[in-house]
Amino acid sequence: MTQPVNLVLCWHMHQPYYQEGLDGEYRLPWVYLHGIKDYADMAAHLENNPQMRTVVNFAPILLEQLDDYSRQLDRYLADGSAMHDPLLNTLAGATPIPDDAKGRQQLISACRRAHAPRMIDPYKHFSMLSHIFDDMPEDLPEMRSFCLDYLHEQFFIDLLMWYHIAWLGCSLKQSDVVKSLMEKGKQFSQQDRTTLIEVIHEAMAGLIPRYRALAESGQIELSMSPYAHPIVPLLNDFSNMRDAQPEDPSPEHSGYPGGEERSRWHLQHGIEVFEGFFGRKPKGVWLSEGGLSDDAIAQLDEIDIEWTASGEALWRNSCKKNPDCNPDNTTGVRPLFMPYRVNDLHTRIYFRDDGLSDLIGFEYSDWHADDAVADFVKHIETIADGLGKDADKHVISVILDGENAWEYYPNNGRYFLDGLYKELVNNDKIRVTTYADLDHNIREKPLTSLVAGSWVYGTFSTWIGSEDKNRAWDLLVEAKQTYDAVTAGEKFTKAKRARIDKLLAVCESSDWFWWFGDYNPSGSVNDFDALFRVQMQMLYKLLGKTPPESLDSPVSVGGGDMENAGTMQRGSSGA
Repeated sequence: MTQPVNLVLCWHMHQPYYQEGLDGEYRLPWVYLHGIKDYADMAAHLENNPQMRTVVNFAPILLEQLDDYSRQLDRYLADGSAMHDPLLNTLAGATPIPDDAKGRQQLISACRRAHAPRMIDPYKHFSMLSHIFDDMPEDLPEMRSFCLDYLHEQFFIDLLMWYHIAWLGCSLKQSDVVKSLMEKGKQFSQQDRTTLIEVIHEAMAGLIPRYRALAESGQIELSMSPYAHPIVPLLNDFSNMRDAQPEDPSPEHSGYPGGEERSRWHLQHGIEVFEGFFGRKPKGVWLSEGGLSDDAIAQLDEIDIEWTASGEALWRNSCKKNPDCNPDNTTGVRPLFMPYRVNDLHTRIYFRDDGLSDLIGFEYSDWHADDAVADFVKHIETIADGLGKDADKHVISVILDGENAWEYYPNNGRYFLDGLYKELVNNDKIRVTTYADLDHNIREKPLTSLVAGSWVYGTFSTWIGSEDKNRAWDLLVEAKQTYDAVTAGEKFTKAKRARIDKLLAVCESSDWFWWFGDYNPSGSVNDFDALFRVQMQMLYKLLGKTPPESLDSPVSVGGGDMENAGTMQRGSSGA
């Protein structure tokens, strides 16, 4: 009898650091909104399908923010202490509804930041509240301001309530408390607002314990990314971009000073944070954005990391560089479905199937869930049939964002994910597993060297190699040079040095560079541009230095219309 093919589904959970500095307000609400929607639902799907096995990857800086929100909500419910998130404070009533037209317009805009066809329009009351100004011409700002002044406070309370109800995951919407709020529909009271805050608090407080319990039961493997989600190969050496982007312009500075040391810091500190929340060291590390290079793999090997992964495009580029690994040979796709090792390093490298991963991330949201599940399973069965009696010696990797795809699916992907999990665990041709639990008989192949790149196009072009992105790198290099000079000459307390190092790490995050560029939506680019410059300015101040005037001007303004609002990208530009 033919043995089943191994399938690893890996969900990557990541949000950048949204707090202004180390003690300020959260500029954007995405940590708690994804917490109550996607992180809650993804745990629920696994709890409801105990035979399903997956890998769940967390960025440590996300874990810290989830924990911080839980603690803030604790304090608010205990003694009314205001939280660090302005939108949550307004929902709770800790901050009054704005009484000026500008503040009211900002609140309306904030409560429309969702995919309307799936998250606004299905709810009659929310849809009417959200679209009330749609027919008012943009060139009549005085009329808009006039109308905003006359809106009753209850309008904004109901809008806030519905926005947060819409962001609740399906698993939370099934509770009697939330059903009662939805049935009420309007004229929400202060008690209703407090009730919803209690729902949010319970969901946020339960997230990390739920994933820890799933891991301790053996159902999932938990892995991590470097602490603040930097692109490790670029911190190590800007020339790593040259493998896949030989003609692209580079930053004016030749490299990031002390970059390899900073990469090791992100890895080691990330492990410390991960162990603090989950009680164990991860066996695997998903290097941010699947960014791999020979020097990055060597750093993983130094700290005994068993596995990492990236995208198919990087695998294809690297195979072309290695004579024993031809992606176009007559064995078809078989070489993709096995791990690789670089020379004598022990860290295994898995490469995802870009096509299968992007089907979930971008295509199936418009399909009927049953058809999408059947199509996905058929693809896996076809690969298993092609591998024949050697199927059990191979592993298919499907790796993607675990949070941003679901708002484009009906009911937050509930029907698709529940159906998919049930089909996978009951299919004799498929063995769902984790990287840590793969049998030792999995076939491996050697590589003498990688072509450095990421899971997006197999290059680093999403983060370096264009005018805006390169300018951001130059600003970061100059801040690091100041950091090096100040920390070499001054003695800081352990606590202050830790604060400095954390804020530097925040500035080194990949997310700033992801958003810079004219192809991304201007609203999101402006948000991230402003926060990047604020974090950099606060780093200078923490170092006792005056921020340079260069940080007063925007790095990027955007203006494009990327698929899925720019929050995800396909693995291949030709997909």
